[in-house]
Amino acid sequence: MYLCELCVYVVKTTPVSFQKIRFLFDSSRFSYPIITNFRYDQTGKVLTRFILNDTTIATDLPPGMVVLDFIRYHRQLMGTKIGCREGDCGACTVLVGTLKDGEVSYQSMTSCLLPLGNLQGKHVVTIEGINNENLNPVQQAMADEGATQCGFCTPGFVISLAGFCLEDKEPSVSNAIAAVDGNICRCTGYKSIERAAAHITRLLENRKEEPPLRFAVREKILPAWFERIKNRLQDLLNGEERTSGSETKKVMGGGTDLYVQQHEEMQEASLRFFFDHPALNGIEREGNRCIVGPSATVTDLRQSPIINESFPAFHRYAKLISSTPIRNMATIAGNFINASPIGDFTIFFLALDAQLELSGNDEKEKRRIALRKLYKGYKDLDKDPQEYISRIYFELPSKTTLFNFEKVSKRTHLDIATVNSAIWLDLEDGIIQKAGLSAGGVGPIPLFLEKTSAFLKGKSISEEIVEETIAIARSEISPISDVRGSKEYKSLLLGQLIKAHFITLFPKLEIQKLINAL
Repeated sequence: MYLCELCVYVVKTTPVSFQKIRFLFDSSRFSYPIITNFRYDQTGKVLTRFILNDTTIATDLPPGMVVLDFIRYHRQLMGTKIGCREGDCGACTVLVGTLKDGEVSYQSMTSCLLPLGNLQGKHVVTIEGINNENLNPVQQAMADEGATQCGFCTPGFVISLAGFCLEDKEPSVSNAIAAVDGNICRCTGYKSIERAAAHITRLLENRKEEPPLRFAVREKILPAWFERIKNRLQDLLNGEERTSGSETKKVMGGGTDLYVQQHEEMQEASLRFFFDHPALNGIEREGNRCIVGPSATVTDLRQSPIINESFPAFHRYAKLISSTPIRNMATIAGNFINASPIGDFTIFFLALDAQLELSGNDEKEKRRIALRKLYKGYKDLDKDPQEYISRIYFELPSKTTLFNFEKVSKRTHLDIATVNSAIWLDLEDGIIQKAGLSAGGVGPIPLFLEKTSAFLKGKSISEEIVEETIAIARSEISPISDVRGSKEYKSLLLGQLIKAHFITLFPKLEIQKLINAL
C-alpha cells in the first residue's frame, strides 16, 4: 500500500482527530532516503540553489522539473498533494519567499506549475515547514471549525492561510478569504473554512504595528527558524550573478500556461529563466509613460502605486483574472507571448495601444513593435524564436481619458473568459478624440477592433452611437462555437460587454434603452 493510499484509508475508516492525522503533513515521521544532487557550470557555481523549509538545497535535477515533483519524489514531502496539475485546485500550494529590500516577502504559488529554475535564491515552504510541536493556530482553527474531512485539500488551505498571516495587509475576513481563493475543497464545504479564516483574522488583529513575520513566530504560527531565513538567503545570494542565459534556450516566465500545455516537454527543455529577474522586473513611470518589465506579474501590477493611481478600478479587474497563487506567478509578457485569443491582460493592454521592445541574441539589437501588430494568426507571432520582450510601455491615462475592462466566464472568478473586452477613450468637451476597443474570444487572435475604434473618433456619446458601435464591432469578429458557447452567443455577448463599457463610463446614459436594444 502506498503512503497516499494509507492516508486515505486511515481517514476514512478510523475515528481519528485532526491531531492524530498530523502525520499526513509531517514526513519527518518516516525514514526515506534524501536525494541532494549537485551540478556545476564551468565557473563552478551550483545551478539551482534554494532553501526548502529549513534545509538548503543544491540540485542538478533539470531546472524545468516542477517543484511539486521535486518535493514529493526527491524529498519525500508528501503533504503537498497532486491534484489537477493545472493550477486550479490548490492542493499543491507552497509559499515562496523572496528577498526584497532587505526583507523576505512570501507569496502562495501552485507548485505543479512552478519550475525549479524559478526558485534560484528563494525560500520554499511546504506544509511540513510550518509544523510546530503542537498544532499551530491555523491548523487549530481548521480543527476547531471542522474544516477538514478527507484531508486532501487541507494542506493547501493551511499554507495559503499561513501566507495570509505573513502579508502586510489589513487583517479582515474578506482578505483572509481572498488568500484561499485558489484552493478548492471537494467535500467539507466552505463555511467551516470561512469560520476558521475568521478565527485567524481575530488573532491577527492583535498584531498592531509588529512586523508580520515576528508576530507569526511569537504566536507559533511559524517555527522560530523562520527568523533566520533572511540572513540565510543573503548568504545564498552572495556571489550569485544571475544571467539571462544563452541564445539556445527557451524563455521561461511564470510557466502558468506553458506547463499546462507542455508539462512533459518542459521538464527536459533548455530554458532561460526570466521570472523575477532583476533586470526585467519593475513598474516605473517615465514622464507620461508607464514602463513595465516583462517579468512583472499580475500581483506586481496590483501592488503598483502607478497602476492603482492610473486605473482606480484595477483591483476589480484583476479579481476577475485567475486566483491569488496564479496571479503571483503569471507574467505580463508571458500572457502576450502565449497568444491566447482570450488572454485577459493581452486584451487589457491592446486597448491601451501598448508598445513592445524586443531583444534578440545580441542585446544591443532591439526593435519596437505595437502589441496590436504582434499577432499574425492563431499562435503565429511577428517575432523571431530568439527574440524576447525586454520592455512594455504605454501612455498613462490622463484626466481626459476613460478606461474599462469587462469579462464574462462560466464562473465569475477563477475561470477562463468566454468573451472579454477593454475600451480606452480620450474625450474633450464630450467628443471622443481617440478610441481603442479590444475583444477576446471572438476570433483566432486577441483582437484590436480597428474599424470600431476609428468609428468612435469624433463622436459624442449617445444610446444610438453605442448601438452603432456594437454593429460595427460585430462586423469585425469571427467567433467559433466551442465548449464556452456558440458563435451566436459570443457575438451577442460582445455587444453586451460594449454596453457595459458605456454604462460604466457614462452613467447618465439611459440604461433601460441600452438593455432593450438587441
